[in-house]
Amino acid sequence: MINTDDELVNIQIWALPVEPLSETEIDALLFMREEEKLARDVYDHLFTIWSLKIFNNISASEQSHTDAVRTLLNKYELEDPAINRPPGVFVNQELQTLYTELIQVGSVSLESALKVGAAIEEIDILDLQRELSSNVDNEDIILVFENLMKGSKNHLKSFVLNLKKQNIAYVPQYLTQEEFEVIINS
Repeated sequence: MINTDDELVNIQIWALPVEPLSETEIDALLFMREEEKLARDVYDHLFTIWSLKIFNNISASEQSHTDAVRTLLNKYELEDPAINRPPGVFVNQELQTLYTELIQVGSVSLESALKVGAAIEEIDILDLQRELSSNVDNEDIILVFENLMKGSKNHLKSFVLNLKKQNIAYVPQYLTQEEFEVIINS
């Protein structure tokens, strides 16, 4: 019996055929593995500072996201850039720089921390849209990336809701206002 959505996704990934990987698909998998790790690591850090439940809850979700990408890396026998890396340490230097910036901004105030969470989800959504629209065509990668996209949209809504509870209107930092409103109103 399947107990969790994570187990179901894992079964679905392995049930789909192994297809040839393009260089762009390899790059997308390696990048998304670390990008999901970044989200988890930032949320863990922000939870230790602010003790706000949303950071802990979404961190757990990000762990399942990074695990799903790891399953794809294992399936295609690719070297995992996140394996044995401590929190906040990345192979991709752009992600390393982004992590440092997000931690600094999120440490200033709870409002800043929630805005950092929303920004991470916006970035994830845009990166996943880019990968899905032009870089990946393997069924199993599409399955995982579409699930990651759903999660990021839900996380964005959660951060915006938490800001709203504090009477703070969130203005999108990366998405257009139109893209943002479509997500928030879905």
